[in-house]
Amino acid sequence: MEALTLIVGFLYISSSLAYALYFFMRKKYFQKAGNCFFWGAFLSHSVIIGWEFAKAGHLPVRNLRETLLIAAWSVAVVFLALKRRHNLKILGIYAAPLAAIIMTAASLLPNEPSQSKNIFASVWLIFHIVSIFIGEAALALACGIGIFYLLQEHGIKTKKRGFFFRRLPSLDLLDTAGYSCISVGFVMLSMGLITGFIYAKIIWGAFWRWDPKEVWSGVAWLLYAALLHGRLTVGWRGRKAAIFAIVGFAVMAFTFFGVNFLMEGHHGEFTRIIKG
Repeated sequence: MEALTLIVGFLYISSSLAYALYFFMRKKYFQKAGNCFFWGAFLSHSVIIGWEFAKAGHLPVRNLRETLLIAAWSVAVVFLALKRRHNLKILGIYAAPLAAIIMTAASLLPNEPSQSKNIFASVWLIFHIVSIFIGEAALALACGIGIFYLLQEHGIKTKKRGFFFRRLPSLDLLDTAGYSCISVGFVMLSMGLITGFIYAKIIWGAFWRWDPKEVWSGVAWLLYAALLHGRLTVGWRGRKAAIFAIVGFAVMAFTFFGVNFLMEGHHGEFTRIIKG
């Protein structure tokens, strides 16, 4: 599996290069090559996760390396679904490098053996992890779309039909695709939080313990809830929605990385339970 992990990383990197060439040179065969490399990476990536699942008997999230493998796979799933729905091919220049970076980080980490516990077999934990990672992947892509929106809007406002104007989709398409990502991400994040509360009740005896990760996850959820409420009630679209998407994902990234490494909480206790 180690060799296959390296192959997956290589394919994601190759896809990133092909999508970059397509973005700069606007040649369709580069886009097709990027798509082929990405599909190859995704299918191989799925084999790895399926193998680890079968071997361990539960979702492979026993250490940071395995967690990052799931995170990169989630980005790939959401990107392929989004590309199919909105035909947003240019997003590959954001999604492929993101998956490649996560996979590279995972491959550099030691695959520390951890003692399997029955807690991994909980259906609530499986739903919690899958929902959270799919939701975070959707919100990560919403952030990328938000960046593209701001770049395209800037070009239009300055009346300079330059580099980005000729390569990025229309503002309407970017806004619609971003809204799709945020809607899916919010629903999945909500499901992840609910199943997480239930699982916490089973393991720790309480739905909520003011753990730093719980608090910051709640803050991120409220940000996206405010964005969706504003869009549905007062028409928050375009630039404001794009900025919200970027800020919201910054909070999500801090929740995933910053809280884990900088703050103590019962998620740290969970890691100790895993290792025994």
